[in-house]
Amino acid sequence: MSALLVSVIALTALALLFDFTNGFHDAANSISTVVATRAMPAKAAVWFSAFFNFVALFFVGTAVANTVSKVVKTDSVAVVFGALMAAIMWNYLTWWIGMPSSSSHALIGGLIGAGMAIGGSAAVNWSSVQKVAWAIVLSPAIAFSVAFVATALVWAIQKLTRWNDNHKGFKGLQVVSAACVSYGHGANDAQKTMGVIAALLVAAGYVEAGKNIDVPWWVAVSSYGAIAIGTAWGGWKIIETMGLKLTSLNAKTGVAANIGATTAIFGATAYGIPISTTHAAASSVIGAGVGARRATNWRLIGQMATAWVVTLPTTAVVGYLLASLTKLPTVLAWIVITPILIAVAIVIGIAMKNSLGAKHLQREIAADDVLVTDQRVPV
Repeated sequence: MSALLVSVIALTALALLFDFTNGFHDAANSISTVVATRAMPAKAAVWFSAFFNFVALFFVGTAVANTVSKVVKTDSVAVVFGALMAAIMWNYLTWWIGMPSSSSHALIGGLIGAGMAIGGSAAVNWSSVQKVAWAIVLSPAIAFSVAFVATALVWAIQKLTRWNDNHKGFKGLQVVSAACVSYGHGANDAQKTMGVIAALLVAAGYVEAGKNIDVPWWVAVSSYGAIAIGTAWGGWKIIETMGLKLTSLNAKTGVAANIGATTAIFGATAYGIPISTTHAAASSVIGAGVGARRATNWRLIGQMATAWVVTLPTTAVVGYLLASLTKLPTVLAWIVITPILIAVAIVIGIAMKNSLGAKHLQREIAADDVLVTDQRVPV
């Protein structure tokens, strides 16, 4: 077995690990509202979301995957290594502190930094990066606006039906809209991993480059499977933040939030734009809360916005540094990189072992009594 093939296998596994982290890091995008309002039990919600993550495999193409695969123009597998490690480290850090941030932008930032380390600025396809930059600005704005307007729609439904804020009818609509968000999450985010693996296979010479890369079927199946497994594992700390701490949610506002997220995610996927589903979902929750004039935690929102701004540059720097290490003489590169990999693995293992669980989150929901009151969120 050649060294190149071993590298490709190892980096494919690393890409699927990133995909797994994307699943549990962004599970909150799909189910935070249904868990917070008790429309579904927490454990059932993650499996429900995971199912719709995977189902998207059979209905969407590879437009987003092709956009991601072309962010960097290089034939070096070192770029993929640097980008994936930067994105994985960022995902675990933000998950551990419960901060909703973009897995997508972490990956894109890592690709940009690693690409520049290996091939300079000419290695970066700035037109693809421009798509991402526009999405950073537009997706939160669109999601917030649609969710804000959707509060009027659910208010009209309430007037017609005389349902209370947490009526089972609104909960039913929440479940349907959460399925749509989960489907959109899988459709957009799994393709990002597909794009990275496709770029790796092109760099290694196993797949031909062209205007559009023909993504192998096994890449698609494994990418959708990894993100679904990650979602099923659950990212409870971020679910807690989005469901309980951004604003005070009920089933009615939860429906409005999911409408906003679905609109932004589906629109971006249709145009092949690797949108941040986290930005869309969090902005939708805020838009629904503001539209319904419910308590909103602006301090936390400011912290979250700061994390969004620093994601790209931070992961670009980390990706650049890690990719640069691969340029050292072979033995020295292994001596330097191996301890880093071991340290990251140990920290990840400790973090996952001591992570917040579904039972803890359910107890917190019950204690806060967010279902039946308009209790203010701490600011």
